[in-house]
Amino acid sequence: MYERKTIPNLNCGLDLIGEVLYGKWKIRLLWFINEGHKRPSELQRKIPDASRRVLNIQLNELEEHELVTRKIYPVVPPKVEYSLTEFGQSLIPVIGTLGHWGDEHQERLRSLIIRKFPAADTETK
Repeated sequence: MYERKTIPNLNCGLDLIGEVLYGKWKIRLLWFINEGHKRPSELQRKIPDASRRVLNIQLNELEEHELVTRKIYPVVPPKVEYSLTEFGQSLIPVIGTLGHWGDEHQERLRSLIIRKFPAADTETK
């Protein structure tokens, strides 16, 4: 596993939130856990493009940053559930605002993003 060798720049709030939320699936994981999808298999179904390994790594990082807690039930096979901490719940309004902004500007954002993929030009025409 990759281990960082230099201390990140942590001089402002944007640097800090970037460190905590950097990862392709973390924001969506927080959102889906807030919606009640607590089991790893449920989260995998909600984010099928992500590998189970990557989801586990990002869930562990969210746990290290005290945004989620993991509860392991003593049954066979083991049952694991994630839930948001109070600290993690404080991010939900921020994530909701970002999602709302994305919804309001989705056409523009989609066209800007798709420009980077030449194959998409032939598919959309």
